[in-house]
Amino acid sequence: MAARTNDSAPENEEHGKASGAIADERVAAVRRVGAARRRKRSERPLARPASADEARSGPTGVQGAEPSGGVEGAKPLVEGAKPLVEGAKPLVEGAKPLEEGTGKGGGGGKTASPTTQPRISAVRRAAAAGRRSRVLHLAGCAALLAVALTAGSIALGAARDNTGQSVVPASAAVSPGLLATGDLDTGIASLQSHLHDQPRDFSGWATLGLAYIEQARTKGDPSRYPQAEQSFKRSLSLKADNDQALAGRAALAAARHDFEDALKYAEQALKVNPYSERALCTRVDALVELGRYADASKAADTADDRRPGIPVFTRYAYVHELRGDVRTAERVLEQALSSAVSPGDIAYVATQIGQLAWNQGDYDTALTHYARALAADENYVPALEGRARAQAASGDRAGALKGLQDVVSRYPLPGPLVELGELYAAAGDQVKADDQYALVDAWTALARANGVNADLDTALAATDHGDKASALRAARAEWERRHTVHTADALAWALHVNGRDEEALPYARKATATGYRSAAFLYHRGVIERATGHTEDAREHLRAALKLNPGFSPLGAREARTALKDLEAAK
Repeated sequence: MAARTNDSAPENEEHGKASGAIADERVAAVRRVGAARRRKRSERPLARPASADEARSGPTGVQGAEPSGGVEGAKPLVEGAKPLVEGAKPLVEGAKPLEEGTGKGGGGGKTASPTTQPRISAVRRAAAAGRRSRVLHLAGCAALLAVALTAGSIALGAARDNTGQSVVPASAAVSPGLLATGDLDTGIASLQSHLHDQPRDFSGWATLGLAYIEQARTKGDPSRYPQAEQSFKRSLSLKADNDQALAGRAALAAARHDFEDALKYAEQALKVNPYSERALCTRVDALVELGRYADASKAADTADDRRPGIPVFTRYAYVHELRGDVRTAERVLEQALSSAVSPGDIAYVATQIGQLAWNQGDYDTALTHYARALAADENYVPALEGRARAQAASGDRAGALKGLQDVVSRYPLPGPLVELGELYAAAGDQVKADDQYALVDAWTALARANGVNADLDTALAATDHGDKASALRAARAEWERRHTVHTADALAWALHVNGRDEEALPYARKATATGYRSAAFLYHRGVIERATGHTEDAREHLRAALKLNPGFSPLGAREARTALKDLEAAK
């Protein structure tokens, strides 16, 4: 499965060079917004911003570049394998399986290029305005979204209007390989030029849609999602049963956290082409994110049988990790790494192994694999983020701060922003911490405006660093859509901070029910059990959290040690 931080698996990413005209337009627009804000600046007290408690687990936390395709001649992982290891024991004895999830999915991308810097600056200014005034914050977000959407529409508009761009050969323009291994912006420009001359090329439109999804991920720009949607619609209007567009639409729905639609479109694509790697992988992703873990395991076996390769191997590993079978997950990822050849594949898989080791508190192994990933691609943001988290857990706070500052300057997503904020808070600098949390709020506004369901992000953000009532509303809404271990944990913790511990306890138990090894989940359960009078259970789970991963969170680990010390003293 894709990296463990917010909810869809990314595709292969490369760092594109930005269009100078678009960058200049954004800079000018942002400056105009800034000037207007300075004229309107309010003298009211600063409002405490909302932020995200990092998605420390979850298949989409540290989003990374996924390999471009299966390994030539790759063999299935296990001949005739059963979906999961029978009789695998959960970390918590007596835990029952998590309920199957139902309901509508929904909820909530890498290195900076010249294009990202104006956007990052814009988001920071929107967040600053939010701390001064909620009204100004919302107005600023709207203005900045207009800038982002205008810049995004330039790309799609170029394919509609005859602007005299040079036409490149169709074979180069529509090749998915060009988008996977070359300059992404150049590939998009080539596609646009090609589609000027060949507007009925359904495959070209589908590839353009996939390129926009890639651009959204690599540059942290959700405004690309509407452009992707338009491209897929155009492709399907030209050929309704083309599996490339259907699989692309499934990937788009997953990127927006609409996992019911992701599953629907993946199934449609597989009816046309049962061997579509993208559709096979998205089906696994969607089933995982809907909490349908048994079905996800079967889907991973099917994908492994039909299209064995790195994208499938990583999903197979994650399905096993969710059930607490870390040994199988590690073995499969090592197999994937041994078959990786391209720098992108090596960076991606090595980062996955690093994250798996970090989850188990093995920081030395994690740092070794992050180093291998960065040797393959020194700018690979998920590896940079993972290395910083492992440094923080190992006691290298200065290295962690420097690393996370670099990450968020390129790619201001909720996970690294909260991690950085908590590092500042742990060091006693609450002002800088609140600055990071405010950026999460700005990112969430941008995401929502572009069709991304951000309820899980909101719940994680506001629970520890913002409006607790908003956190609970968002967590409840997400639980209504999907019953995963991550939504169960988010709802349990939101209920706890709102003083509803008796109601929270069943959800905390659900979060640990599959055997997924998460120190954060165990910590949350232990705190909730302490609050409900289950002191022996609280001691057990707080000890388990700190034994599994003693540096799981800059603030949470410290609070877990304090709570356990108090419980021991009261014996």
